[in-house]
Amino acid sequence: MKAWKFIASIVLVLLAAFVGYGAGLYRHAATTPRLSTPYQAVLLTNGQAYFGRLERLGSSYLDLRDVFYIQSQVDQETNEAVNTLVKRGKEWHGPDRMILNADHVLFIEPVTPGSMVAKLIADARTKGKD
Repeated sequence: MKAWKFIASIVLVLLAAFVGYGAGLYRHAATTPRLSTPYQAVLLTNGQAYFGRLERLGSSYLDLRDVFYIQSQVDQETNEAVNTLVKRGKEWHGPDRMILNADHVLFIEPVTPGSMVAKLIADARTKGKD
């Protein structure tokens, strides 16, 4: 009779663990935001901002592909700041993506299709096909 109680308690523990695991997966899936635009703006805790196609949202490490950033320079003649959108990948190590620690992402915003950044990305992609 003791063996029966032992087996029953093992089954109950396994069932509780399975239900808890399933609830955790559901809760994780229910809280992961949906991306509604092709490109996202990602601001990191160090103040750097990147634009790209974000993948693996909701995991500990995010993949950012087709990455762009804004480079600011001061025009020596006019003393005005000039901002240029730059495509990552031409650096010496030739990165094809950025893998970001989610703990260092301050926020993520959609890049709307009609925005200036979206237009500059479209222009850069068109020029890259030439």
